[in-house]
Amino acid sequence: MDRTHTRVIKIGDRIIGGGHPVLIQSMTNTKTEDVSGTVAQIQALTQAGCDIIRCAVPTMEAAQALGEIKKQISIPLVADIHFDYKLAIAAMEYGADKIRINPGNIGSRERIQAVIDVAKERNIPIRVGVNSGSLEKELVEKYHGVTPEGLVESALDKVNIIRNMGYENLVISIKSSDVLMCARAHELIAKKTDFPLHVGITEAGTLYSGNLKSAVGLGIILYQGIGDTIRVSLTGDPLEEVKSAKQILKTLGLRKGGIEVVSCPTCGRTQIDLIGLANQVENMVQDIDLDIKVAVMGCVVNGPGEAKEADIGIAGGKGEGILIKKGEIVKKMPESELLGCLREELLHWHD
Repeated sequence: MDRTHTRVIKIGDRIIGGGHPVLIQSMTNTKTEDVSGTVAQIQALTQAGCDIIRCAVPTMEAAQALGEIKKQISIPLVADIHFDYKLAIAAMEYGADKIRINPGNIGSRERIQAVIDVAKERNIPIRVGVNSGSLEKELVEKYHGVTPEGLVESALDKVNIIRNMGYENLVISIKSSDVLMCARAHELIAKKTDFPLHVGITEAGTLYSGNLKSAVGLGIILYQGIGDTIRVSLTGDPLEEVKSAKQILKTLGLRKGGIEVVSCPTCGRTQIDLIGLANQVENMVQDIDLDIKVAVMGCVVNGPGEAKEADIGIAGGKGEGILIKKGEIVKKMPESELLGCLREELLHWHD
C-alpha cells in the first residue's frame, strides 16, 4: 500500500493524506469548559510535538469555550461529539477545525443532514469514528461476533450515509483494543476506500501496556503504508502519548529530527547507574532539536567501540566517565560532570 493513495484533506492549516507526513494527534483530559487549563495543556502538548488536538464537547458551555481556546492555540482543534447534533453544530460555529462524530449515535437523518450542512458551508472535515466496543448488533450477528470485516462494513456504512447527503470531506477512524483485529481492519479498509485514516489502538491501557500495544499495532499498520494521522491512547498524561507517537514514527523512518538515545543493556561490568543516566539523558535532550544519535554506555572498556554508530556518546565507570565521538574517546572527566558536558556539546553541536 502506498500512503499517497489517500485523498488530501485540510484540517485548519494542516494537510493530511496524499502522501503528506503522518501527523500526531492527542486529546486533552482537562474539562473543556476550563479554558485556561485546557489552553495550558494544549500549549504543552504542542511544544512536545502534537500536531492536532481533540477536545471533548459534552456540553454547550464546552462548545462555546472552543472559541476562546482557539484564540490561544496554534494547532488545529477537533471537537469530539457524542449523541447531540446541536453540540456538533455549535462546535463548528465556535471554530472547531474538524468534528468527530458517529452518525449512528447522532440520531435521525435530518439531524445528520443539519450537521453536514454546517460542515459543508464552512468546509470543515468530519471524522467518522467506529469502535469495536459499540459495533451494531446486526453486524455482530452477521459476522458471528466482533470482527475486522464487521468493523469495516460499519465504518463504510457511516461514510456512505454522509456521502449520500453530498459531503466528501471525511476522515475515517476504526478502532479496537484488540491489536490484531485493529491491524486487519485497517488492511481491509485501506483497499476499499481512499479517505484518509486516523489510526490508533483504543483503550490501549496504562503507560506500560498501552505503549507496547500501540507500538505493535501502529507499527504493523504504518509499515504497510496505511494511516495519515495517529494517536497513542494511554491512561495517563497526554504528553506521554505524544512522546510515544513521535518515537513510533521515528522508529519507522516516518519522521526525522529529534535526538535518538541508544543505550547498552547493563551487564556485570557496569559500575555506574546506567539506567538512571540513560533516563536523565533522554529527558535532557527533549528540548534540543538535532537529528543525531546519542549513545549512553555503561562501560569504558567496550563503550567506545559499541558507540561507533552514534554521533556522540558518554560512558562511565568507577567514578569517572568519557565523552565519545564516532567511537573515539575525546575527553575524560569525573562521572558527575558527564551529563553537563554532554548537554554543552549538544547545545553547541553546529559551532
